[in-house]
Amino acid sequence: MEKLEQVIGTNPGAYLGELISVLSIDRQLINLWIGPAYVFPDVRDRAHTQAKQVTHENKELLKLYFPYTFEDFEYKQPCFVIVEDNIPVSICCSARSSTKADEASVFTHEDYRGRGYGIDVTNAWAAEVQKQGRIALYSTSWDNFASQSVARKLKLLQYGTDIHMS
Repeated sequence: MEKLEQVIGTNPGAYLGELISVLSIDRQLINLWIGPAYVFPDVRDRAHTQAKQVTHENKELLKLYFPYTFEDFEYKQPCFVIVEDNIPVSICCSARSSTKADEASVFTHEDYRGRGYGIDVTNAWAAEVQKQGRIALYSTSWDNFASQSVARKLKLLQYGTDIHMS
């Protein structure tokens, strides 16, 4: 911690390499994930005509197509889906949540991409998070161009860089 504080303290914009070097002293880093972190502008009044909120009453529709979300449903709220042909084809729910902010987790099945479902379902999720008085966040990796395209279309504001190391 002291070495890390030293690097950050002397140079708040410290190079990532220096931080990785300090964090690798005790054990080797195996995974490194880096990408832009975004915040939603106020979207409480944006229309999301196709998105349907998933509640305890209708959560069964997740069971076959989004089993992990179904299993952890309590921790994924709020949750919205786009349903086509009685199948939930696009989903946005909270990946992480606190009293101050939630981070989006969005996925659209491959056969249904390019139809704007990801935008619609994510706007619905963000609007609900904001209505509940929390900040709606979104992050992705630098090499996930489709996700970055979603962020651009949503007109999200980049506020930082997300770094995950293990």
